[in-house]
Amino acid sequence: MKIERIETLVCHARMRNWIFVKVVTDQPGLVGWGEATLEWHTRSVVGAIEDISQLLVGQDPTRIEYLWQMMWRQHFWHGNGIVRGTAIAGIDLALWDILGKVANLPCHRLWGGPVRDYIRLYCHLGGGKMEDFYNTPIDEAARFGDLAQAAVENGYSAFKSMAVPATAPIEGTKPIRAAEACVAAMKDAVGDDVDIMVDCHARPSPAMGMQFAKALEPYDLYFFEEPCWPEQVDSLAAINAAVRTPIATGERLTHLAAFKELFDKRGCEICQLDITHCGGLSEARRIAALAESHRIALAPHNPQGPISTSASIEFGFSQPSYIICESVNNDVPWRYDVVTEGYVTDESNRTVRPSDKPGLGVEVNEEEIKKHPFEQELPQRQFYADGSVGDW
Repeated sequence: MKIERIETLVCHARMRNWIFVKVVTDQPGLVGWGEATLEWHTRSVVGAIEDISQLLVGQDPTRIEYLWQMMWRQHFWHGNGIVRGTAIAGIDLALWDILGKVANLPCHRLWGGPVRDYIRLYCHLGGGKMEDFYNTPIDEAARFGDLAQAAVENGYSAFKSMAVPATAPIEGTKPIRAAEACVAAMKDAVGDDVDIMVDCHARPSPAMGMQFAKALEPYDLYFFEEPCWPEQVDSLAAINAAVRTPIATGERLTHLAAFKELFDKRGCEICQLDITHCGGLSEARRIAALAESHRIALAPHNPQGPISTSASIEFGFSQPSYIICESVNNDVPWRYDVVTEGYVTDESNRTVRPSDKPGLGVEVNEEEIKKHPFEQELPQRQFYADGSVGDW
């Protein structure tokens, strides 16, 4: 069995263009599907996949580790940049999908079988609708409470919000009080039995991130995400040590060595590796083993398309430290038209049980994808009050 060709199919999804990767073998009907979505870098990733594919055509697709090493190490530059890491990930997911189909087993059974009976999903406020999650003004605390209540009514026992505003490196207490008001409104709306996460999007400086973390500590958040830049590992470790709230980060790290530094310095309690950016399921499994050795939990970053979600769930059923899966269900109306997922969601409590479908369990409607061709992603920009550039 040989790889005949590798194709990319791009599907517009407003804030992102989903990049689906199709690995075609010389066996009739045997293809693998992956995802390599990277917002605002669509053309770059598609080109990188085309470049990398030249290493793989004619190779045995079931030699996944061998092919991963070629994609990572060949042509001088290692695959630890975000564009190449994402391209490798998309192909790697598709190779695992092929192996599962050859073995007639879901991917989690290739890795030792399920370690849990179900996986809990959490949503973004608004279910993935960009305007609700990213653009709800921080001074509208009551709106945060309404969106929180809607998430619970939709079956979720956990949700994430962006209740921390963008701030200059030092900005006083006004934004701190605004964040407190938003979290208090959500807590009042849903009570103590629902888990609330707050995402800073790595916008605060370490000093402001520390203030936000301490101010929100009394609200017993499930986790506090990216309180400062991911490059500032010492500052992440300081914040993590200063509060009882678990700190979550890792979505912007793209290779094992970066996670080693984060874990060694105890920069987080929850690792948010992104399977579609960190080199795919092959590298994710190595990162997960390293996290396990530090007793750090896994909650992968997963705001992308439906194949990414299926991969995260297959991964989660095989990983002891996996605690929850990020999910999106309301980003575009055609989300479930283009890909049929292998798992079934219990909408009463937003949990999923293991799939018995081979590979990643997805079915892809290529004709439906063609109805939503590439469009430039909606630009997201952030400026401070004085006009200087901030982090989005």
